[in-house]
Amino acid sequence: MSFRLAAYAVCIKDGRVLLAHHVSGNWTLPGGRVEHTEDPFDAVIREVAEETGCDAVVERLLGVDSRVIPASERNSPGDGPHQNIGIFYQVRLTGGRLRPEPNGDTSESRWTPVPDVTGLRRSSLVDVGLALAQELPATGHVPAVPVGDLIQH
Repeated sequence: MSFRLAAYAVCIKDGRVLLAHHVSGNWTLPGGRVEHTEDPFDAVIREVAEETGCDAVVERLLGVDSRVIPASERNSPGDGPHQNIGIFYQVRLTGGRLRPEPNGDTSESRWTPVPDVTGLRRSSLVDVGLALAQELPATGHVPAVPVGDLIQH
């Protein structure tokens, strides 16, 4: 089993959410791997800058999501299942200009009206982040998002 700790930014302004278009074809939240010895709080700020070109500040912790992707649903099933622990933060942009990630996996970042998200091919992380931001569950946990159709791992 492989494991990844990641930090994701949920940035909502005027009814729109900031999304990043990954080279895989999925829309996702800005964010990614927390490097060894890196604080997830710092990682989410770094990831927003790398992927979008914008500066951000963390406003609050929204919650933590744990998901296991079965081997049969991975691009390389021989690698076995994969567990992703995602830490979701509410962030606010403070400067910069949206741009593609130089030499990276994000081809575009854009503000998307929240109702329009359901029509996008997207990572299930988008739905988790929006649920956390809209419901603010006291436990910081939301039910698992089913994968299929437009929602991908």
